[in-house]
Formats: sequence, C-alpha cells, structure tokens
Amino acid sequence: MMCSKIIGARVYDHDQGSISGLSPLDEVGHGSHTASTVAGRAVANVSYGGLAAGTARGAVPGARLAIYKVCVGEFCSSADILAGFDDAIADGVDIISFSIGGMFPMQYFESAQAIGSFHAMRRGVLTSASAGNSGLDGGHVCNVAPWMLSVAASSIDRRFVDTLVLGNGDTIVGTSINTFPTVVNAALAFPPRESCDPDNLRGGSYRGKILLCPHDGSDGQGPLLAGAAGIVLVTDSPDVAFEQSRCNSGQVRPNHDVCQQHKPDLSAPGIDIIASWSPIASPKVPYNIISGTSMACPHASGAAAYVKSFHRDWSPAMIMSALITTATPMNTPGNSKTTAFKYGAGQLNPVKANDPGHVYDASESDYIAMLCVQGYNATQLTLITGSNTTVCPDGSRTGSPSDLNYPTMAAHVEAGKNFNVSFPRTATNVGAASDAYDVKIIIAIEAAKDIAIVVSPSKLEFSAQNQKITFTVTVSGVPPLDGQVHSAAIVWYNNEHEVRSPVVVYTEADW
Repeated sequence: MMCSKIIGARVYDHDQGSISGLSPLDEVGHGSHTASTVAGRAVANVSYGGLAAGTARGAVPGARLAIYKVCVGEFCSSADILAGFDDAIADGVDIISFSIGGMFPMQYFESAQAIGSFHAMRRGVLTSASAGNSGLDGGHVCNVAPWMLSVAASSIDRRFVDTLVLGNGDTIVGTSINTFPTVVNAALAFPPRESCDPDNLRGGSYRGKILLCPHDGSDGQGPLLAGAAGIVLVTDSPDVAFEQSRCNSGQVRPNHDVCQQHKPDLSAPGIDIIASWSPIASPKVPYNIISGTSMACPHASGAAAYVKSFHRDWSPAMIMSALITTATPMNTPGNSKTTAFKYGAGQLNPVKANDPGHVYDASESDYIAMLCVQGYNATQLTLITGSNTTVCPDGSRTGSPSDLNYPTMAAHVEAGKNFNVSFPRTATNVGAASDAYDVKIIIAIEAAKDIAIVVSPSKLEFSAQNQKITFTVTVSGVPPLDGQVHSAAIVWYNNEHEVRSPVVVYTEADW
C-alpha cells in the first residue's frame, strides 16, 4: 500500500487508562488482512509461499482507510469499541467495517457494536459486521442488530487440496494450506470423549502421533501442548470456515429478541482468503491465507462503499436493502434444517446491488418503534440511542417486530399450532420513473404442502422516482417439525430487475 491509502490511525486501551506508549500498528495480522481486503490497491505476484499466486486487490481499491485499533491481542473491550465508533463517526467515514464478533448475540442495550452502529446509522453511516456464525450451525449469529449488515462466510472457487494416507494405503482427500512438504509417518490417535481440549488430553500419550480432532472452534493448543506431530480436523462440511475472529469481551447475555429477524443478511467470500499481512505479526509473511466471517465482512463493506459511491444520498437501510435483495440465492429454498439461517439472502453481488430497482428504507424512528414493540423501556432505549428524550410512539407497543420495513421476512411461530403472519412492507422506487413489477412466489416442494403465501397487491406500478408503495405479505400454514425451517422467497420482477426477499418460518427459539 502507498502511504496515502491510510489517512489516519487511532489506538485505544481504556483498561490501561492511557494510550501512552501504545501503537496503532497491527501485531496480530487480522486488521491488516481485513483492511487490505476492503480497500487494498492491486498488487502483482502475490502468493502465500507459492499458493494462490496472482494479482490481488481489495474490493474498492480507490477508497481510503481510517484505522481504529480497538482490540488488544484477541480481545476488544466495550469501552474501546464505543470510542472507536464515536471517533469514526466524528471523522466522517462513509462505511464502518467491523470484523469483531462474540459467542452469542447480546441485548442491544448491552452490546457496544449494536449501540455504536445505531449512532452510525443515525449519522448516515452503514456498519458492515461479521456475522460470527460458524460451520454447520444455523442461526448462531452474534451481530444481529437490524440497523447493521450481518455477513456470513462462503467458499470461493479455489481449494487447496491435500491427501491423508492411512496405514492400509487408503487415501482421504481433504483441504490443507501448507507451504512446505508434509510427510509424517505417525500413528493416528483418537482422543477420549472426542475432544482435543488441553484438559482432555492431559496425561495421555500423544507425543509424535497424529490426533483426530473434531472441528469445535479450538485453536490447536491441546495437541500442541501434548506434543502431537499433527492434527486432522474432522467436519461434515467441505466449506466450513475455520474462524479467525476478534471477540468483544463484554458481558454476554443471549438476545432473545431477534426471533422475528432473518440473520445473517447475506454471504460473502470468507474461506481461504489471501490478503496483506502485518510485517510485525506472525507468521513473517507479506501475505496470508485465513478464513472466517471476519474475512467475509470486508468484502461486503467494500460492496457497500461501491454502492454508496454511486448513491451518496442513500440511507444505510437503502444500501443494505440493495445488497440483500440482489444477492444470488445459494440453493433452492427448501425444508433443510436451518439452511436459510446459514447463508442469509445469498451470495453478495455488488454489480446488481448498484441498480436494485427498488429498496426497503428504514429510519431511526422505525428502529425505535421496533425496540418498543420488543418491550424495551425508557432506560434501555436511552442506552441505545444516547438520548434521554427517546420515547415510544403512541401505539407502538401493540405492533410486531415483523412490521419493520426489512428486506427479509422471518416468522417465529409456535410449534404444533397453525399460524398466520403478515409482513407490511414499503418499496421505494430507485429505478426508472415508470417502473412496474409483478411478483412471483417461490416455495420448495418440501414446504409447499405446509405453507401458503399471498402478496397484496400483486403488482407494483411506480410513476416517479423515490415514490413509495406499500404491500403486505401474508404467510400461513402449519409450522415445520423437528426444528426445521420452512424457506421460501418473494421476487418482484420486470425486464430489468429482480428484487428478492427470503421468507423463513421456524419454531426453535435459539436459532
């Protein structure tokens, strides 16, 4: 990168009480990787030890970067996160890229990123955040506030194939990133209770052996301390993202108010991503290949910046809507368990997002109304908004979270009871002045016998740019069984555009 790429950097450590002696330089590598992914200039002859060789560039190579180092090592305090958001907003950034997550979604009024991104939204700044979900678990997303874009990790069209040769000569093909020949003739060991946690391996005889470990999010310290010669990680999915993340170390209390939201919002490339690496981080390489939703987030941040560069007057909600409704579906909507909660609306498509046809806008007052419906009191609203004058509008306590003008629709219904849920939506025309749209409803065979979807009106006819038209989507039927999900979509279409909104129905309370 040239020096003009980074226009400023700040460092925070409220636990220390002073930033004296602290450096904004990246000792870990995570920040350099995500920053270059979002805005790195094109560089030729990039590789990681000869792997993934070629020319690499960030999503928006012409953009400039303001850096806010809110993490110390692996952990990030809530005070530092909030300070970083405040400074970024005051500095006049256009998009905030937030590759920091946690174990569970927190109550909005206790979540630094939810509060910080709310303040950013109020000032017209969209926050793009790593969803924090991992592997096959559906719906385990940490950044869930509806005013921020939650990004899941998807695979790309490149894999680093390696082989494991067993003692009987059988060969197992998997993926592994090695910059050196790996030839280890060692016994394969199976840990007790199928766990490679350090405490579980203590006292065992594993030195010089290859351990068969489940992919459970551990960092490999157990086998390392036990003296193992290698590790084979086992997963049911060939495309699981082994997460490289930073964690907010604040108090964790699961947020049960996300039941009527569809998160993550969309997916972006996050597996085996090559990008710049800090010269003072380990390993000592100029470029590194790592995976996780932290790597997916900057792809979406760059796409958001790309869209905003063409539409400076669009609100954060409009940019989010454009990205979500133009995403490419990653498979046919169906009844597979939690599928829709793994990838969101689909794979990011920045080019289509720049011309979405129509969008679903929302303002600060809309989000406050949603919080009021969810039962947030005056004190909790003040913690989120930063204003002690925030009050719930008359009648807002009697609505539903599904009334929020969101581009996706999720219905959390009671198991064993027929349901009927309505989603009022308002479309804002950002296409041609006289655009008209018909609607098609997509329900997979597995769910078609259980649910019905009606859209009224079934045609949108705009006569001016920025015109708003309201419609209602009504979903009714029988709930899914055994923790599965009814997945469908409504698509507004004409000769130029397809505006797609996923629809999901589920019963589990802990997605």
